[in-house]
Amino acid sequence: MSVLGSSMVFLAAAVVAVPIFKRLKLGAILGYLAAGMIIGPSVMDWVSEPETILHFAELGVVLLLFVIGLELEPDKLWKMRSEIVFTGGGQLLFSTIVLGVAAYLFIEDNWTTGLVIGLALALSSTAFAIQLMNEQKILRTPPGQKGFSVLLMQDLAVIPILLLVQALAESSSAEAPAWWVSVAAIVGVLVVGKFLINPFLRIISHYGSSESMTAAALLIVIATALGMQEAGLSMGMGAFIAGILLANSSFKHQLETEIEPFKGLLLGLFFIAIGMNLNLQLLIDEPVFIVSAAIGLVVIKTAIIFAILRASKQTNTDSMRVGLMLSQGGEFAFVVMGQAAMSNLVADSVASQITLIVGVSMAMTSPLVILHSMWFNSRNCPAVYDTQSDTDEPRVIIAGFGRFGQITARILAANHIPFTALDKDAEQIEFVKKFGNKIFYGDASRLDLLKVAGIDHAAILLVAVDVESEALKIVELVSEHYPDVKLVVRARNRSTVMQLSKYEGVEFTREMFASGLKAAKQVLHNFGIDDQAAEEMCHVFELHDERMLQEVLDTNIEMSNLIEISKKGRTELESLFASDEKSIGH
Repeated sequence: MSVLGSSMVFLAAAVVAVPIFKRLKLGAILGYLAAGMIIGPSVMDWVSEPETILHFAELGVVLLLFVIGLELEPDKLWKMRSEIVFTGGGQLLFSTIVLGVAAYLFIEDNWTTGLVIGLALALSSTAFAIQLMNEQKILRTPPGQKGFSVLLMQDLAVIPILLLVQALAESSSAEAPAWWVSVAAIVGVLVVGKFLINPFLRIISHYGSSESMTAAALLIVIATALGMQEAGLSMGMGAFIAGILLANSSFKHQLETEIEPFKGLLLGLFFIAIGMNLNLQLLIDEPVFIVSAAIGLVVIKTAIIFAILRASKQTNTDSMRVGLMLSQGGEFAFVVMGQAAMSNLVADSVASQITLIVGVSMAMTSPLVILHSMWFNSRNCPAVYDTQSDTDEPRVIIAGFGRFGQITARILAANHIPFTALDKDAEQIEFVKKFGNKIFYGDASRLDLLKVAGIDHAAILLVAVDVESEALKIVELVSEHYPDVKLVVRARNRSTVMQLSKYEGVEFTREMFASGLKAAKQVLHNFGIDDQAAEEMCHVFELHDERMLQEVLDTNIEMSNLIEISKKGRTELESLFASDEKSIGH
């Protein structure tokens, strides 16, 4: 089948299977796995060479790890070091021991084989678990961060595990690069990420198009991943390191926005490819053993993770839910078992059994998490995660960081109120960052970028952009999709105010009005009028102008009638000034 024909089959399988499984509340991931099994060699055999497709689809995991790295600022990662070492390291150690002993007793009477199988099964699926935690809205909560530290430790351990498998092998089909090549690759990624990527992205943002920024984002991820792979390291590790290095970059949100569509599609393809690679004939031949082993894997890993999280003072419900989400075997088990089979450490038949057990454990995870949630909620307990918010997530977003937006930003910063600022002028961003402000590159009139910037968690959005059409587009988007977010908008003139009045609950500030009043007071003062009288005159004008503006808004008057209202208003204003002059005593 042609590439175009295969693509059509993949898309059709995803479009049909995923909505059905989500409708049955079984989750999108199980839908992808089922779609892969149906179109794969074991059932319909509509698409050949599933191993090649899986290798390509691993790019989805690479993109996922890059996005995860973007969310982990270096200081935040440093704060997690104890959780990564103790929680993640404890899970990996105990799972390897218990699963290795079980493999020795029930699969192969060989300690080396048992160790390799134990290490492979101890790894959970990063893509699978994070997708589940996102669906259950727990990734940013304390128990979710514990689970993430476990996954992070597993990802860091993949390379040492592969090196160990290679060292245990009697013969290796390929020579690994020298140790200094790997070290040089890591140093190279650190140097490029620290000193070259941001200037490169500034040039692209200034001279390129939006498509150029998308291409640049993909280029950074793929180039880093391939470079690390050529050095004998993991593509995912390279992407993860690149993401961490860009976590403090002004382009963080823009990069995440550009990567997101590709990440979602390729992750879906990845899970479809896993389903295609499962040997269902083996499941038919040995159903009791495969299903029992998959259940045993889920039970053992859940119990170990539950015990570790309980020891770290997490609740029973949190510990159980996270344990279930991380209980499956992971995609790296396919890589470890493939290398072990090539190195004659594990028989091909045993490697096929392990990969099928991992696949079945993946298929079991989503239903188990859903059943646990249903059982927990049926006991009339309050929701655990939906009401929790990430304390690091700013509740204020400032769209447009020119002179207008900076005034609010400085007041917020002086009072330790966190905010996220967006501006699409790269040079302006670099200038402002010199003074310690946290600001990101991005077009706030794009809904996907607003989501990445945290609009889901925001309470207030200050629209401070200086282009009227962009401001109105932002107001329209947020009013439609996030009606609970309070909008404070910079209005250039009365025409802008009239257009903003269509949206309920929007507060506006005329950008020149307050400063114009202040200038008027200074003129009156220098003209010889005392401060009290000048203050009163400006106050009268302010009330009058606001009343006139409100009259226009209330009656929805056409622009052609505004001249007549203006003349009438001027007459009223003169009479007001005359009466005030008498009352003040001039």
